[in-house]
Order: sequence, then C-alpha cells, then structure tokens
Amino acid sequence: MKDGGMIAPVAPYASRRRSRAGFTLVEILVVIAIMALLAGFAFAVLKPVSRPQYLNTARAELEQIATALENYQGKFGAYPPGNPLVPPEINTLYYELSGTRHDAKAASYTTLDGSCTISEADYGNAFRVGATGIGGIVNSTKGGGEDAAAAKNFLSGMTSSRFGTALAENSVPITNLITSVKGPDANYLPLGPGAPGVNPFRYVYPGIKNPKGYDLWIDLCIHGRTNRLSHGTSQVQILN
Repeated sequence: MKDGGMIAPVAPYASRRRSRAGFTLVEILVVIAIMALLAGFAFAVLKPVSRPQYLNTARAELEQIATALENYQGKFGAYPPGNPLVPPEINTLYYELSGTRHDAKAASYTTLDGSCTISEADYGNAFRVGATGIGGIVNSTKGGGEDAAAAKNFLSGMTSSRFGTALAENSVPITNLITSVKGPDANYLPLGPGAPGVNPFRYVYPGIKNPKGYDLWIDLCIHGRTNRLSHGTSQVQILN
C-alpha cells in the first residue's frame, strides 16, 4: 500500500509464522492421548504372540536336554542320578551332562570345558551325596593313563546363557541348567539370592510320572500365568 509515494513495510514471512509455531496445551494432551491409545493397541496385538515364542524357545531347550540325557543313558546305561532329599531344581544335570575331570589331590571336579570347578565337599553338601546312595559324579574322568574312564561332554555347543549360578539349600554355590527365557516371575526363582533371573529345569530320577525313566520340566510365568512344559507331552499345563 502506498502512502505519499512510500510502500509500507511488510512483516517478514518467518515472523508471521513464529506466532503459530508452538502447540497449545490442548493439542499436546490430544497427541499424548492418541499415542497412549496406539500403544495399547500394539500391546494387545503383541501380547498373544510373545507367549508362543516363549514356549517354543523353552520347548526346544527342553528337548535339547532330553537328547543329552538319552545320549548319557546310552553311554552309562542309566540316567544321571537323582536324590529325593533335595528339590527337583537342585539337580546334578549340569555336572553330569557337561562331564568333569576329577582331581584326587585337590579333591575337586572341573568341567571338561574348564568353566566350572566344585570341590568334593561342596558337591556332597549341595546334593547330599551318600544320603540315598548317590555318589560322586558318574560322568567324570578318574585316574590317569590308558585305564582312565574318559568323561564326555553331552552339552557341547550349548551357550553360557543356558548355565546359571545358584545357591543350594545349604548356601553352597552350584551351577544349574536354565532356560534362556528365564521366566520373569520371582516366585519361580527358588534357588536363592545368588540366582537372579534364573529359571532352572527340574529333574527327578527315577521319575514319578515316568517311573521307568525321568521327569524333566520347566515352569514359565508368562503374563501372570504359570505354564509348565514337561518332557514327553506336547501339552502345556496351566498351573494358575
């Protein structure tokens, strides 16, 4: 617009936009509400998918241990010893299936891969050796020379995520076979404060459900419900 031959100055475009650059409180609240709604839809979609994933992973790991047990039985004519005086999660599977070297001088056992050593005294206290006829580790290289009984690692290739350090009832540190899924519920971590996040496989031999063999199972708490997976059945038992 002209005024006495002069053109009135026009506000820069950026200045005119500046007043509309921010969001009002109402707009922000609307955006937050929409994001919360979308997150709720996403959770509802993903929730049923995660349970099969957890179960499939745990089932594959369960069967891996079952295969190791059958190979062990083929070599020694029996499954790893069990002991009814200790809970089923306090079992010798890690040591028996890993295989060990016995050091008579040091009175200890060391796994064949060298990752774990346990003294004879701790092993005896943790698993109550001798209480019901259970002795030392069967799958252990004893003695030396050509007459030595060679141990074998039946867990070859298993990653460290499948081994968990725990405390037995008498506070002896032991190693257990665990599921990589771990199970997020603290009610299913019965091995004490030395085993955060550990969900061990349970083992009983001779079995109660399978008296001619063994019982092997895992309890997984998924979305607040306990799912029991047992060897020998494809069914998942819901405990609560």
